[in-house]
Amino acid sequence: MIEIKNKQIIIDSKPVLITCGEIHYYRLDKSDWQDRLDKLKETGCNAVATYVPWLWHEPVEGQFDFTGKTRPETDLAGFIDLCTENGFYFFVRPGPFIMAEMKNEGLPYWVYEKHPEIIPVGWDESEPTTPTVDYLAPGFLQEVRKYYEKVMEIVTPRIYPNGGKIIAFQLDNEIGMLSWVSNTPDLTDNVLNDLSNWLSERYGDNVSDRYPFPLEESAERNTAFRSPKEEYAAQLLKDLGYYMRYRFAKYIAILREYAEEFGVKDIPFVVNIHGTGGGRGFTYPIGISQLYETYNQGPGYISGSDIYFGDLDMKTFQDLYIINGLMEAVHNEDQPLTSVEFNCGDGNFGETLGERYDPSAADFKFRMCLAQGNRLINYYLFAGGKNARLDTLVDDGNDRIASTGERHGFAAPIGPEGDYNYTFPRMSRVNQSVMTVSDKLARMNEERDEVSFAFIPDYYMTEYRYPKSEVMREILSNIEANRGAGAWEIMGRAMLLNGYRFTAVDVQNKPLDVTKTPVLALPSARYMDSAIQEKLVNYLNTGGKILLYGEVPLFDMEGKNCTLLAEALGVSYKGISRDGHGNYLSIYGDSWASAQPEIRSGFVQRFEVGPDVTPIFRVYGSDDVCGFESEVGDGRAIVIASFYRCDLPFFKTALERLGSRAKLTHDCSHHGIFMTSTVDAEGERFLHLLNLDGFDKEFTVYEDGVALLGGRKLLLQSKDGVMLPMNLAVGSVKIAYATAEITGVSADYIDFRLTQVEDVIAFERGTKILPSADYVIEENKELTVVRSKKHAKVDDQLRVLVG
Repeated sequence: MIEIKNKQIIIDSKPVLITCGEIHYYRLDKSDWQDRLDKLKETGCNAVATYVPWLWHEPVEGQFDFTGKTRPETDLAGFIDLCTENGFYFFVRPGPFIMAEMKNEGLPYWVYEKHPEIIPVGWDESEPTTPTVDYLAPGFLQEVRKYYEKVMEIVTPRIYPNGGKIIAFQLDNEIGMLSWVSNTPDLTDNVLNDLSNWLSERYGDNVSDRYPFPLEESAERNTAFRSPKEEYAAQLLKDLGYYMRYRFAKYIAILREYAEEFGVKDIPFVVNIHGTGGGRGFTYPIGISQLYETYNQGPGYISGSDIYFGDLDMKTFQDLYIINGLMEAVHNEDQPLTSVEFNCGDGNFGETLGERYDPSAADFKFRMCLAQGNRLINYYLFAGGKNARLDTLVDDGNDRIASTGERHGFAAPIGPEGDYNYTFPRMSRVNQSVMTVSDKLARMNEERDEVSFAFIPDYYMTEYRYPKSEVMREILSNIEANRGAGAWEIMGRAMLLNGYRFTAVDVQNKPLDVTKTPVLALPSARYMDSAIQEKLVNYLNTGGKILLYGEVPLFDMEGKNCTLLAEALGVSYKGISRDGHGNYLSIYGDSWASAQPEIRSGFVQRFEVGPDVTPIFRVYGSDDVCGFESEVGDGRAIVIASFYRCDLPFFKTALERLGSRAKLTHDCSHHGIFMTSTVDAEGERFLHLLNLDGFDKEFTVYEDGVALLGGRKLLLQSKDGVMLPMNLAVGSVKIAYATAEITGVSADYIDFRLTQVEDVIAFERGTKILPSADYVIEENKELTVVRSKKHAKVDDQLRVLVG
């Protein structure tokens, strides 16, 4: 039995941590399958994941092959059974869209030829630049149902409730992503009919006030939607985003209905969220926003992230932490975090050798995701392979099933020919360590401080914009300037480097409770829905605290005047100023921020302030206020309405003035340390530390001012991460704390990865430790202490023998 409960994946009543390796059986000779599974075993992974490409299994309409009758590599049944024989769980991803560099994103050519009406129409009736489809077109759904019926003949007997090992089923892949990146919002006649019906139901008789044309099917209506005029462009921008959420949710529900019709039940249905790109996470919440209603429409769904970051370093680390928080913000109380495409390669995706990730890349990302509560990680792509030629040639330059040429997965830890990439050892090392204590991690939660990051899904509903609309451009450019980069790289980064551990809260769709969210870090744009502004005002009045970075909102999301929040803060808008040639726009501190040095700023929002408002930043030359602190009811807000620097002491002071203190701190004179901790119901803990820089750092970690790990200084090596046990029961013994990382456990010993010049493992007093030439045993009034004789940089393996 598989349950999704309390943010855990529970199999047969036990919380389980799933780590998968994505292996494409159809890109490997069948004779190589066992070799790739053996290499996956070396990492300690407990599951295999794969796409199932429709294009591969039904290249000719009605001619299905899932058992290898036409060629050995179509034997999906055989591959799943082989994985089962090797002791792996299985995560199946049958599309119908799979992407994966496949031609037509994995759809057979004949589907397009038979149903040309499914091909989208874009703005101004332009042709789509990507091979997506109208998901709800009757002809497309008709073919998908037939395909699902045949896939389920293989899948259904092998799902976990039926005695097999398939524990999760993904519905489609990255829904809406192609339309977003190509700015082609699938405006077929079928979609416009459905949109019109949706608008009529949503607005009733008022719909004519929003759209000055009849919604009945007609050439006039279709042109009006595909080439919108400025008078209703803002309304369409908002409505199209909401409609697409509804449309995607409906599509997912239909796919689940098909899967269940043919017997797939009682395992999680996975929705994959897209959005990371260019090594950053700024656009990832677009995927969360697009698919918001898909994974929240009922029980049994989990959402999974695409984590396509390169190195996790000082530039990017806050991106991953924040997007994990944003995903948690939109989940229900049971849904766990998962990552179904967790990039683990070296960055050489185009075979240009222009990218070469540090070996720490996958290690760091894995550690951070686990610390934040990810329960399933799918290493994508674990093993490369080769693309076969199509039986029926299409004369497209290579006639293969995919667009990458003969070889695929050049960047994977296991290359197309089965060779080990340099990324494999570090990835394998961390995964083995984690899986050694996976029973603990599977039920632990991150410990948090009293501050949350605000998430407004509609700030990321920006994927469709009419290129000729100035109204859309004005709204979207301002939202994009304020929602992510500045707030993440300044406020979010400062919070993490100051030791703050936080999740996010969906301030748009969920209650904003002062008792659960005493302090809110709010990225804010000039545009904000009136209902959200009203919710924030009520939150402040009832004692909530807000740290606002960006702009105080002046309009709602359709560009209509709305100053509810500004009025509550006691300020009135004067104007904006921007940096420019020969104009060195600068701001200086006032009041409690008066010690702040004058700095340059690219943008400021200027205000007149009321008597209950304390200015904290002013514009040099005019002395206009561009940052302030306001008392609002029983609450308080600190507003930074300018581009400000990542000043760690300033943000620490601001958060502490709002009542939030970081419990975990360190005394290293250099920043660049990420730290958090996880705990279970019994009080067992791990301390998670990352050194994001390329030089060693020595420091002591404190919790509420008390030194941890016996007060010892830690030497955290360059680009290294550790997961240190505290109060952790391991077999028959309990570890009070350790400066080393657990890598293996048996009834007779515990293996550790050493990290220090002299590592210390402290057990409960009286624990029987057998002697060894590799360590010294000391007893004191409280603990039995093992001191390693090995230097971690010489030999980092230690086995402690337990009696």
